Amino acid sequence: MLTVAVTGATGAQGGATARTLLAAGHQVRALTRRPASPAADTLRRLGADVRHADFEDRASLDAALAGADSLFAVTTPFGTDTATETRQGTALVDAAAAARLGHIVFTSAAHADRGTGIPHYESKYLVERHLRAAGVPWTVIAPAAFMDNYASGWTLDGLRAGAFAWPMPTGRPLTLIPAADIGAFAALVLRRREDFAGQRLDIASDERTPEEIAQILTAAIGRPVTHQEVPLAQVRTYSADLAAMFAYFATSGLDVDVAALRRDHPEAGWHSFADWAAGQDWPALLSAAPAHR
Repeated sequence: MLTVAVTGATGAQGGATARTLLAAGHQVRALTRRPASPAADTLRRLGADVRHADFEDRASLDAALAGADSLFAVTTPFGTDTATETRQGTALVDAAAAARLGHIVFTSAAHADRGTGIPHYESKYLVERHLRAAGVPWTVIAPAAFMDNYASGWTLDGLRAGAFAWPMPTGRPLTLIPAADIGAFAALVLRRREDFAGQRLDIASDERTPEEIAQILTAAIGRPVTHQEVPLAQVRTYSADLAAMFAYFATSGLDVDVAALRRDHPEAGWHSFADWAAGQDWPALLSAAPAHR
């Protein structure tokens, strides 16, 4: 049985990893800045040891990591900025190295090591580079585009009007993955550190075009959905970072070998986009108040 410290435990990737590890009988330290939050309470009820940890407070990291076997590390620039993400990720790696953990699994982004020019990919790659030099056994898992984003924010707002509003050409394929599969694969890597140490793996569970996504959403939601290509200029008014990401998706694309992942690691229980879409509570999602007015 492992004792795994999980950052971002109240978020999508960390939460999925924590739940998978707990279900497999491992001890989870759920690291969060808000240990009294409802999400933290949910993890506590599942058996997690919820601990306060702040990337800007080294003492809190040292205390949270002491005695753990492994670390699942996730960082984000959203809510801060890319420089903060890199600084916090570096601090987390340093604390884990000082605690002499046996394995660090860092979740990055598919193609972040390819010089994409996407700001929040580049910030993650700087953390990757620091991790490789830290002297601790490491694995980098790098997810493709998140399916879960299609059930929130402005994408969900568009679905209420029957539009899959997405800033990509209709026929351009994109590799996709749900948070549940990221968590399942991360837990697999943590359980089998000898097999994965020193590897960087881009991961995805399906590949679909916006046209195919709209067709699958039509079937799942039960009413017509059509793809509408949002101009990159419109995205840029909201976020230059996201505009750069969608420009990359539309040109270079995210090529991830989905078939090989499914063949080599079937125990991850990969979900297709149709699987994911069928599992969403669309009536509740679509009836909720719009995120953007």
